[in-house]
Amino acid sequence: MDPKREGTVLVVDDDRNAVDILQRLLTREGFAVQCAHGGREALAVVAAHPVDVILLDVMMPEMDGFKVCEALREDARTREIPVILLTAKDDIETRLVGMRLGVSEFLTKPINKIELFQRLRAQLHQRRIEHRIDDMLSS
Repeated sequence: MDPKREGTVLVVDDDRNAVDILQRLLTREGFAVQCAHGGREALAVVAAHPVDVILLDVMMPEMDGFKVCEALREDARTREIPVILLTAKDDIETRLVGMRLGVSEFLTKPINKIELFQRLRAQLHQRRIEHRIDDMLSS
């Protein structure tokens, strides 16, 4: 399967083992994958490589997922990239903060791979529709 067919996913987590596992799973499923092991690295990757969706861990040292999401939403170049927040905490406060920051989806750790693939594909499908509408409006 051609990785570009599914889209490019940026996986962001300070746990290198989690990043490696997600990278292998996503690559086998046909996604192109970029990786970052922290918030600042994630912003650098997004600035250098276009991505279609971001899987973003909340709990990271130095720059947590909420701060990364804020930075993404403040930048016109990254504002529209869907973000799926990965969290070990399944509480309403985390979800409310994420919604306020424009998070598209939430996945609770441990991640169910079938749910992960479905949510990624749904976000990618929505993004393709939005691009088509933008193209039609600008024609």
